[in-house]
Amino acid sequence: MKSREWHLYIIQCSDDSFYTGITTDVGRRFHEHLEQGRKSARYVRGRGPLRLVFAEKIGGKGEAYRIEKKVKGLSKEGKHRLVRGDLTLFDLSHK
Repeated sequence: MKSREWHLYIIQCSDDSFYTGITTDVGRRFHEHLEQGRKSARYVRGRGPLRLVFAEKIGGKGEAYRIEKKVKGLSKEGKHRLVRGDLTLFDLSHK
């Protein structure tokens, strides 16, 4: 069985908060969030308009979960730094 490539993505909400997630299909997942239906994360519902501000391929599912946890633990400024490119996922994975 072929292993899937996992991606980490960050959505910026209209209130300048961030939602971080992982998926094998960023476009499909972002569309699900935009629809605000049952497949959308509860966090983003009612916080539109939503903007996909970051997406990067990570690799395997285990690594994706590990990096997602680190990104979710960042401060708001840390997430802004990641989105701007002042901080990389490589930086986070080696901390």
